[in-house]
Amino acid sequence: MDNITALGGDVYEIDTRMAGFSGITAGYLILGDRPCLVETGTSTSAPVVRDALTSLGVGPDDLATVVVTHIHLDHAGGVGDIAAFYPQAEIVVHEKGARHLADPSRLMASARMVWGDKLDTLFGELSPTEASRIRALGDTGAVDLGNGRTLSSHYSPGHAKHHVGLIDSATGDLYVGDAAGVYLPQTGDLRPATPPPDFDLRTALDSIGLFEALGPRRLLFSHYGPVTDVEATLERSAEELRIWVDLTRQARSEGMDLDHAVAMVRERTRERYAALKADEATAEQFELLSGAPSNVAGILHWLDRVQP
Repeated sequence: MDNITALGGDVYEIDTRMAGFSGITAGYLILGDRPCLVETGTSTSAPVVRDALTSLGVGPDDLATVVVTHIHLDHAGGVGDIAAFYPQAEIVVHEKGARHLADPSRLMASARMVWGDKLDTLFGELSPTEASRIRALGDTGAVDLGNGRTLSSHYSPGHAKHHVGLIDSATGDLYVGDAAGVYLPQTGDLRPATPPPDFDLRTALDSIGLFEALGPRRLLFSHYGPVTDVEATLERSAEELRIWVDLTRQARSEGMDLDHAVAMVRERTRERYAALKADEATAEQFELLSGAPSNVAGILHWLDRVQP
């Protein structure tokens, strides 16, 4: 299948084809004794992911574990559907996200407030998962991949209070979710992901520091793909956060409303991203992944909290 890429170490990147786009959201299959899916993508992507797993030889009773880095709908919107396709799989999530997978009503209501009618085409509906199948992680935890291989979980809030990073003992791969921002492989751009309501600068920088301390060999971005230049990428990730926060803080101190703040930050950061100078489709993809309105709104929300 053309949406599967072998990354070595029995790891396969699956393009979930979010909302029909390519290269927006990746799921990853770790194909060992106990096959594990990291990130499901959206609900509307669930059949795409299932077909990919089938083509890799993973049948309905073969998937042992599904792990999500956090419960935002582009990462975990398909959990309920995937859980139904794979009745033996345990669903693993941070404890702050577990109840929303069991009862998604509040999560879906707030998502609908943010996205309106776009919600159905972008994400679809997160279906509930039986609580008995959900394993809630604390600040650290481990998933058994079989043959002594483990996927260790490390609490890494900042982007979201229910976010974890996951490191594979066999490959040194670190699944960074959105805690290190979003990466665009076509252009090598990296941009922060700072949506409301959870963004917190100190916590986000601490999470990046934790990722550095784990000494990963490779970063696997949910948006999008593998990066081997670990140190420089994590440094850039922290630098991007600081720049977006400084600019948003400046806009706020000048009394700008959200629209004007977004326009100013967008203008002042434009030169940092080759994607925005590339073809229109690439620019649109980058904006969908890490929208300036969402990023600035999240930073303003945090500033209102810490500097009322």
